[in-house]
Amino acid sequence: MGIFIELFLMGVGLAMDAFAVSICKGLAMRKVNKKQAVVIGLFFGGFQALMPFIGWVLGSQFERYITSIDHWIAFVLLGFIGGKMIVEAVKPDNEDVEIDQMDPPLDMKEMFLLALATSIDALAVGITFAFLDYPIVEAISIIGIVTFLISIGGVYVGNFFGNKYKNKAEFAGGLILVLLGVRILLSHLGILG
Repeated sequence: MGIFIELFLMGVGLAMDAFAVSICKGLAMRKVNKKQAVVIGLFFGGFQALMPFIGWVLGSQFERYITSIDHWIAFVLLGFIGGKMIVEAVKPDNEDVEIDQMDPPLDMKEMFLLALATSIDALAVGITFAFLDYPIVEAISIIGIVTFLISIGGVYVGNFFGNKYKNKAEFAGGLILVLLGVRILLSHLGILG
């Protein structure tokens, strides 16, 4: 039972970046789209399960290469996507365009990049699983399921606040992504503890 709790807590820790990004996705929705919330959960949960598995397979031979650049990759991806959200939030709306009641479909390329950016640290965790002889199927299952559920919760949290503060919420969501990327970079460079 001890390993389950340890893996659960690890899953919660790894899911926090995905939770923050899910909040940003919920901010942009007029009303929670349950199908999109599940897709967001599947992207983040799937990547959080896949990356530790890849890390476990790679083992120790590539550890120093991955950990030396993972923070830069996350920083660039989150900075780019967050910056794009900020620009969209401050750009004046075209008032001639009729706003329909449906939210736009999820951008799958953007979801792929966000899921990749938020799961890179899980790759390094997977490498440690190889050293510590963790049961990999249990580990990736728990991490994936925890992230899936937390991400769906994030969409609902973001939507609750987003409906009240539309453009400000999108701006804040973009800013959160940029700051998340900066935090990841500064933490890995040893500037933040």
